[in-house]
Amino acid sequence: MNPAEEILDIVDEHDRVVGRSPRGEAYARGLRHRCAFIEVRDASGRLFVHRRTATKLVFPSLYDMFVGGVVGAGESYDEAALREAEEELGVSGLPRPEFLFKFLYDDGAGASWWSAVYQVRCELPVRPQVEEVQWHGFLPEEEVERRLAEWEWVPDGRAAYERLRAFRSGR
Repeated sequence: MNPAEEILDIVDEHDRVVGRSPRGEAYARGLRHRCAFIEVRDASGRLFVHRRTATKLVFPSLYDMFVGGVVGAGESYDEAALREAEEELGVSGLPRPEFLFKFLYDDGAGASWWSAVYQVRCELPVRPQVEEVQWHGFLPEEEVERRLAEWEWVPDGRAAYERLRAFRSGR
């Protein structure tokens, strides 16, 4: 299926479903929907980082420190988190990602989505989808911090990363 044709639940400012729309239309009209962000670490605690392909509908060719994506119509955040993590990493049998928190992402220019943030440990060999991932690696936290100023990151992932750091520090 063409990703633009995937049906999404459209939600209000309280994350209540108010309708449904194809993804392409939701993006074009700035309709609020749902997304899952999954932080993936390997057995050594290194963070999975990747560069998105140039063909992605949103934020093509940018770096991201999360795997994930939109929550399909009728799908729960938890279901989407596991599905998206396994799809993007190219694995099966991943442990269920652990829910951490949810926030409303808003770029101030009309793009807004509810964002559920998860974490999971992946000890399986990864084979990311070539349609989604141009480059990937497991990086130590210090390198990710250094690269924040050097690479162009997806803005929603960057916002989720900042909130995750605050969440872990108790702020």
